[in-house]
Amino acid sequence: MRHPQTEQDQADLARFGYAQELFRGMGGFSNFAVSFSIISILTGAVTLFGYGLEMGGPLEMTLGWPLATVFTLTVAASMAELCSAYPTSGGMYHWAADLGGPAWGWFTAWLNIVGLVAAQAGINYSCAQFVLPFLGVASSYRNLMLMFGFILLTQGALNHWGVKLVAILNDLSVTVHIVGVLVVVAALLFLAPRQPVEFLAQAVNSNGRNPYWWAFVLGLLQAQWTYTGFDASAHLAEETEDPRRRAPWGIVLSVAVAGVVGYLLILGLTLAIRTIPEALGAKDGQGNAIPAAIAILQQALGARAGNAMAALASVAMWFCGLSCVTSASRGVYSLARDHGTPFSEALRWVSPRHGTPAPAIWLFVATSFVAMIWTGAVPIVTSLSTVALYAAYIIPVFLGWRARRNGSHWPRQAPWSLGRHGGWVNMVAMAFTGFICFVLVMPPNALAGKTFLGLLAGLVVLYAAVAGRKYKGPQWSREHQP
Repeated sequence: MRHPQTEQDQADLARFGYAQELFRGMGGFSNFAVSFSIISILTGAVTLFGYGLEMGGPLEMTLGWPLATVFTLTVAASMAELCSAYPTSGGMYHWAADLGGPAWGWFTAWLNIVGLVAAQAGINYSCAQFVLPFLGVASSYRNLMLMFGFILLTQGALNHWGVKLVAILNDLSVTVHIVGVLVVVAALLFLAPRQPVEFLAQAVNSNGRNPYWWAFVLGLLQAQWTYTGFDASAHLAEETEDPRRRAPWGIVLSVAVAGVVGYLLILGLTLAIRTIPEALGAKDGQGNAIPAAIAILQQALGARAGNAMAALASVAMWFCGLSCVTSASRGVYSLARDHGTPFSEALRWVSPRHGTPAPAIWLFVATSFVAMIWTGAVPIVTSLSTVALYAAYIIPVFLGWRARRNGSHWPRQAPWSLGRHGGWVNMVAMAFTGFICFVLVMPPNALAGKTFLGLLAGLVVLYAAVAGRKYKGPQWSREHQP
């Protein structure tokens, strides 16, 4: 017997002109779990720990993370309100299309997709970097790419054939992240030598960039890349029960919980640093560089314990990549069903047996592999993903803010609402996003900026030549606002 809430959700979706094709059975916790898993504090905070430490030293860890958390919450809250008004798997794409028109929606959708492709490349390449030392395999480029490809294949296969299992694994991922972080922090604080608390205030720039404040700002990439992917809760709205309330909370809580738990991890790792040069310059037996976080764990707890902690981080990264495939494939599927992609008839197909957008899943897997080959470095691919994703986040926030000022009725469609605070929260979110996007395409990540500009130019050409004539926006926005 079908649950009354499910029937109500399907009727709500029908008002947007779409039939219920995806499997809807996700609760509020599972919706939160997907976004929390993609944020993955054991991926972003650990993977780029060395980058942040090199740029700004211990002070980067002490101040950078909470600063990024507070400002990211304004972005998340602004997005959550829009998600409540438009509970469809299109996410930002649908918000922008309805509030600004089809072209805004199309560009937002593609920025989101490209950002997730680059994020997936960074996530799984980092996972491969952590897995190989644990297995005792040399971290050569060939071995890293083979492991990277294998990880992608496992995530694609599960998303294609095991949608119910993926939901269970996403729930488990929350436990792995929270309990795993607490175990790591407890081990570092109680079993390892520690620096004095005053060490956290040291402003050390090992990169040689001057002035220090600029190096500190560049180091914010560590925290800001971690805070990406929380839009997954919106992309899974059509698979979530009562999405107008549960999906917005998934967006906001994923950032808030990650902020608290992630800060504990970063402080624990920072206090366990023996010396900064040792952490940044560690190498394995074959002379390959070891990620700084692994080096700190090995130096503080011994090789065996350090490797065990690295294995835990690897599991968390795998969960992160698994959730990223889930989110991104829904974004591709949503745009394809509105004829906004090449080969849209193929990419909009949903497996009737498994209830998953199989072609969209495998396209995303393949392009993520290509993205890593193109960029060749984790800081570059993470910068590109962060800029592209935050551009996709903030476009509909800007359009929503503009519509709010013009007296639009859209905020009244949102049961989860910022109320009278919406205007200033939106403005803070927009200002912060503009600042962080500018910073993250500066040297040493200039290739990310050049690639992003090339991406924008390519999208403009594609839209002018092909998409603008065939694509007319979401079906419901062509007719009437819901």
